[in-house]
Amino acid sequence: MTNRLEVVGDVKSLLGEGPLWLPDRKQIVWVDIEAMLVNFHTPESGDHQVIPIGQRIGAIVPAEDGRMVCALEHGFYYLDLQNQNLELIIDPESDLQDNRFNDGKCDSSGRFWAGTMPKRGSVPAGSLYRLDGDGTVIQQLTEIGCSNGISWSLDDTVMYYIDTATRRIDRFNYDSVTGRISNRQPAVRIPQEQGYPDGMTIDVEGMLWVAHWGGNCISRWNPLTGECLEQVELPVSQVTSCCFGGEHLDELYITSARVGLSEEQLQMEPLAGSLFKYIPGVKGLPAQVFKSV
Repeated sequence: MTNRLEVVGDVKSLLGEGPLWLPDRKQIVWVDIEAMLVNFHTPESGDHQVIPIGQRIGAIVPAEDGRMVCALEHGFYYLDLQNQNLELIIDPESDLQDNRFNDGKCDSSGRFWAGTMPKRGSVPAGSLYRLDGDGTVIQQLTEIGCSNGISWSLDDTVMYYIDTATRRIDRFNYDSVTGRISNRQPAVRIPQEQGYPDGMTIDVEGMLWVAHWGGNCISRWNPLTGECLEQVELPVSQVTSCCFGGEHLDELYITSARVGLSEEQLQMEPLAGSLFKYIPGVKGLPAQVFKSV
């Protein structure tokens, strides 16, 4: 590892995903999908807490009322951090028991975008949904193989989205007032030797940072040209997602996974499932908050 990359804490997730910085708590939060829990880590003190969820959790975002909103295996839920109670908002795929929710994020208007994927097999049976503040959910895309990273351009006119199975980052025209997306176009194509694009975030220069499942790296891309600007090697193969955090949003937190690796592979990747921190030399943007109406 370079001196700009370090391991945070000693937690090894089965399937770490969806890192999120909470500035008011000065904590990095991430989910472990297969262990069905949420990790809360305070870098300053090293304090670590977990909340067991009881079902697979693909993504978590802060809500303006102090709770958090989760995209779980069986729909969207509120999570009360004080009593750890879950409250169902809506399950748009109650009839699709072979699917589960995966990655998600809030837009600037406080709508929660999250998508689904099949639990097994390669049939593209997933969808992308938008949860609005009044609790209604709108299906945005269908025939998704593995719904993953999502970000918006600095001027809020473009949404970037990853369906991992396509090995692409696609761009959509985005209307921040209505939340509508249109005109899907490829923005970045990931070379086969770099694995599959997974989670994603954007920096203050409008460049995309992408985690590579099966690619041992994170990378930085110019979505306007499709050019790879930087590639950061990690000592783990299953790199899942990244987000900016720290007091100045100048630290990149990176999640990884150990699920599915053989004993031999785990011996070669003893840090698989760890949370990493990288100093990228550029700042990111704060996470958006879910706003109910």
